[in-house]
Amino acid sequence: MEGQVGGARTRRRVSRRRIWVRRTGVVMVLPLAWLSWSVGGVLMAPGTDTVTARLAEWARFHGMGGVVSELERIQYQLSPPKVGGALAGAIPTETPVTAVPSPLPTAQPTAQVFGVPTGLQPIATQTQPALPGEGQWQPLVTLHGRPAIQAAFLRPDALHTSYLTGVTVIDQSLLKMELHPGYQVPGGTGWLQPSQVPTSERDALVATFNSGFRMEDSRGGYWQDGQTGVPLRTGAASMVIYKDGHADVVAWGGGAPGPDVVAVRQNLDLLVNNGTLAADIDSTTTRTWGKTVGNATYVWRTALGIRADGSLVFVAGNALSVRTLATIARDAGAVRAMEMDINKAWTNFITYTHPSPGIAVPHMLTADEQPNPSRYLQPSTRDFVAVLAR
Repeated sequence: MEGQVGGARTRRRVSRRRIWVRRTGVVMVLPLAWLSWSVGGVLMAPGTDTVTARLAEWARFHGMGGVVSELERIQYQLSPPKVGGALAGAIPTETPVTAVPSPLPTAQPTAQVFGVPTGLQPIATQTQPALPGEGQWQPLVTLHGRPAIQAAFLRPDALHTSYLTGVTVIDQSLLKMELHPGYQVPGGTGWLQPSQVPTSERDALVATFNSGFRMEDSRGGYWQDGQTGVPLRTGAASMVIYKDGHADVVAWGGGAPGPDVVAVRQNLDLLVNNGTLAADIDSTTTRTWGKTVGNATYVWRTALGIRADGSLVFVAGNALSVRTLATIARDAGAVRAMEMDINKAWTNFITYTHPSPGIAVPHMLTADEQPNPSRYLQPSTRDFVAVLAR
């Protein structure tokens, strides 16, 4: 009898242990299941972002941005941009590209004609001779027999002489801008524009370029077609796109966008204003010019500026500090300019050729740009600008 009682007690203790083991297992499995589901969804989402970029974005969206930034800082310290050395290959010589197949769009260009930009002086020539063709403007895209986009290539500074920065000037009398929201940045629903260049517009597609930071880091807002993604901030550097397709770069004056505005995308503060670099251009506060890696470092960066004649300037390249980015934009004629995005996963300027109707073949501005050239021809995680023939 005593043995039966003891055996029953033992069985009850074993049963209780099994129950607690099961409960503990459930507690452990649920987070792992959620993690697998969450990360798996990010990795399987549409678009061309790399696995590394997707995981980094997932971590940032889940409150682990500090961890990502620290890992990037360590990576930067272990493998900083090369100092010195020769440029791999020569300064590119571009063949003018007629970006739109016949028949051309019915809208005619305005009477205003932009000339060849002036004032671009390669910074590297402060200490060493210019390379053949360095800093010289050349047609990149032609429309209606006129250069619609002109490009110049130069080394970013006198230290990082093995890197190449691409600079473009966009003639807004021939081309129009169109902002496309990304399905993660700004995210949300109800936007009139899709997260990719639609098939119906690909015959008119001339170029695309990246937009700004994630909204959490941009210190600014996103507004498009009457819908607010993130409230606009007074004073923020703003890319403003109007109904006629032309864009401007301004410090936002406050209030609601006017009736002739279709989109406002804000990012940080102006790099250049009235042709002068920002007073805090050398700020080491990561909030000022971007959290990732820090501000005193030389990384991939892009900038958008407006010239006095109304043409746009876009700068893209590796081994750029905030100061060199702003200096190049100003030297290309920008009277106002804003930093767009940073780091190799997000920075690009892409042009397109059209071997047949409905087909747009992408071409990177510089050979070392990292994102997939086709990223905007399919759903994009981040917002971007499509440049279309008028």
